[in-house]
Amino acid sequence: MKKENPFLIKGYISEDLFCDRQKETLDLYGNVQNGINTTLISPRRMGKTGLILHFFNFLSRQTDIPAVYVDIYAARSLNDFIKLLAEAILRMFPEKTGIGSQFLNVLKGLRPLISYDAISGAPHIQIAYQSVQEKEHTLNGLLQFLDSHSLSIVLAIDEFQQITCFPEQNMEALLRSCIQHLKNVCFIFCGSRKEMMTNIFSNAKRPFFASTQYLALDKIDTGVYAAFIGKLFSQNGITIEEKAIDFILTWTKCHTFFTQSVCNMTYQMADKLVTVDNVKEACIELLKRNEPVFFQYRQLLTPAQWNFLIAVSKEGEVRQLTAKKFINQYNIGTPSDARRISKSLIDKELLLEIQTKQSTVYQIYDLFLSRWLESEY
Repeated sequence: MKKENPFLIKGYISEDLFCDRQKETLDLYGNVQNGINTTLISPRRMGKTGLILHFFNFLSRQTDIPAVYVDIYAARSLNDFIKLLAEAILRMFPEKTGIGSQFLNVLKGLRPLISYDAISGAPHIQIAYQSVQEKEHTLNGLLQFLDSHSLSIVLAIDEFQQITCFPEQNMEALLRSCIQHLKNVCFIFCGSRKEMMTNIFSNAKRPFFASTQYLALDKIDTGVYAAFIGKLFSQNGITIEEKAIDFILTWTKCHTFFTQSVCNMTYQMADKLVTVDNVKEACIELLKRNEPVFFQYRQLLTPAQWNFLIAVSKEGEVRQLTAKKFINQYNIGTPSDARRISKSLIDKELLLEIQTKQSTVYQIYDLFLSRWLESEY
């Protein structure tokens, strides 16, 4: 029987199944050692969450510093933020532990309803508030609790840019006022919306201005990723041709999630030898399985927006969206139409804007969608 698939597309198991990110891990470790908060920015599915969990594993082997991870992507208000933070703390410090028992005592003063998922055992917390001031007091209380212990704690908040969408207009100022006096908590603010994240931390008029060091997550080096892929196949009794690995990394543009997905599917379908043709079969199967999502995109977009995505997919990447050649070749309309449509698609996170030292590059955010459009149209 074939061994368990080593190519993970979600979660984190061990460093053996995690590719590279050595420099980023050491950068995070250096910041924690020196009490520096970090702003970690990367496009979605580039491996940001995996890096955080990998760093937590590294941290646990190097120190006794506990680490808490909270994903606030689903949060729509301060109330949601507090709920997710409290649940994350309780997951890290279960009630049977000393710190967990202390945390439950803190929560009891807030009259919470605490339940546990029957399957995963994950805690669910509901807190009733009488006023906005009570919410603010609760948030400050949770952070003060983390800070009240002699040992340092790392708190990673994923999709941090969501706080700018909360109905509470003072979220940034509130959080900054709660955070700035903490002595034992080191923060990692993670986000996938680069413009929003840089505006939070680089705008001199906003509370978090110049309060962190930046860490940008880019693609893994092609040579490093190729060696990693070859090693995992080999360790599981499968030989993969070098040309097949090259095809994977070219087709996925070395983007972490899509590379892992293709390797995962290839492994599922593999026998003893993997060739380029085997990889192509895996790619076709992945696109077929994702077709319902692509059809849904088409239903939700205007014909002009859909046509724009087709145009970008055909080009692979575009550096000048308003260039006459690009507009005329794909019947985009006028330069103002191109700017309007591209902005809308960026806001919908269907078009990715990548800024480099040389220029700005535009790609379709979902690489599988891009490859499907490229083949279908």
